[in-house]
Amino acid sequence: MRNRKYTCGLDAAIDVMGGKWKGLILFWLDEKPLRFGELRRTVEGISERMLILHLRELEAGGLVHREAHPEVPPRVEYSLTDFGRSLVAALAPLGQWGEDHMERLEAIP
Repeated sequence: MRNRKYTCGLDAAIDVMGGKWKGLILFWLDEKPLRFGELRRTVEGISERMLILHLRELEAGGLVHREAHPEVPPRVEYSLTDFGRSLVAALAPLGQWGEDHMERLEAIP
């Protein structure tokens, strides 16, 4: 996320999302806090490098909380902040639209 002025709310929201991976990460973290490995397996198709990058950006943006537990082996959990939950709630209608039209969208050549 960049330090910039936005022209409208949609411009700001799309800048926060920055592609398909962040939305999927937020979607799965809305279910429950997850460890890095769990997220890696859950978000199908994402590379480890992209997951690390997006988690750092989401954390810097205040959407995701990273908690490192001082255990052996080390355990790190990611969860949504209240700010992140508010974005997921705003995205819910868009996700429902996608569910309602998934067959039609998949049929587009």
